[in-house]
Order: sequence, then C-alpha cells, then structure tokens
Amino acid sequence: MLKIHKSLFLAVGIAAIALGGCSNYVTKADFNAAVQKLQAKDQDLQSQINSLSQDMKQQLSKYDAKITAMQGRISIDTVAHFDFNKSNLHDSDKAMLDDFAKVMNKYHGNALVTVEGFSDPAGSSAYNKKLGMKRADAVRSFLVSDAGMNPDKVRAVSYGEARNRQVEPGKTHEAGADNRRVTLVVDFTGNNS
Repeated sequence: MLKIHKSLFLAVGIAAIALGGCSNYVTKADFNAAVQKLQAKDQDLQSQINSLSQDMKQQLSKYDAKITAMQGRISIDTVAHFDFNKSNLHDSDKAMLDDFAKVMNKYHGNALVTVEGFSDPAGSSAYNKKLGMKRADAVRSFLVSDAGMNPDKVRAVSYGEARNRQVEPGKTHEAGADNRRVTLVVDFTGNNS
C-alpha cells in the first residue's frame, strides 16, 4: 500500500512538473512578435542616432570637432583642450559646448552624455587620472551650470593618460596638446517627450 502511495505521489509530482513546464512554453508567434518588437526598437534607436549625428554635424560644423557614430553611441572629439597641467576651460571652447548643449536640450533631452577627460602621459598615472577627472568635471560643470543641461543626464569620467586613447601616443608638453582634452559621448539617444 505504501508503495502504491509513493508511486501515485511520484506520478502526481511528475504531472505537476510537466504541466508547470508547459506554462512557460513560448509559441512561435509570441517569439516572432518579440523579435519584431526588438527589431523595431533597434531601428528607432538607429534613426535617433542618425538624427543626432546630423544635428551635431550641422550645429558644430564651424568647430574642429570630429563626430563619429559607433554602436549605439555618438562620440564628439576635440571639444575642449587644456594647457599643460591645467584643468581650466578655455573661453574659446565654451561656444562649442554651448552649441552642443542647445542641440541636446532642444532635440535630445533624454540622452545620457558622458564627458571623458584625458591627459598627456607626463606625470604619474594616478596624477593624470585625477587631472583628467578635473578636466571632465570642468566641462560637465559648464554644460550643467552655464548651458542648462540636466545634471542627471551628464556624467564625468577620466581615462587619464590611457595609451590606447592618446591622440599623439607618448607625446607631452607642446607636442602632446591634443592628448589634453575632453570628449563627449552620447550613450543613449532619446527624444524630449
């Protein structure tokens, strides 16, 4: 009798597991609908990236800014350069940053912007990382305080003297001026809704 109860209990348990597994079954139609939804989202994101890229190229054409679209992001390089061992933002860079903020605020207010700070390789790696952060913070502060960007949508990071990110590898002082810079990366494009 005990053996029959164990067998019955085992059969009921297996049936419960089998029926429970069926509740997680995905039909081909549901799968195809999910894939189509993801493809539509991807196309919408690509459209937004193309729109932002065109907006930036049009607005920043008068500056020496390099705009690159890359895997869901847009990078705007050469937006601010700094004197050796300094983190003060030049007045000549403020107009370009202000124009960048105008486009972002008007058309892409939901975008997340990362301000990347860099240094040349003079000095220690730790010092250069801190100096790169001061430069990124100076640009972020301008974008938020002076240009009116949402502080929750602008973040700052430092790559310091990262060799794979140097414009002029190994160059310092005058020859390394292009290494002492800040780059803007739009990590997520969105619309003001």
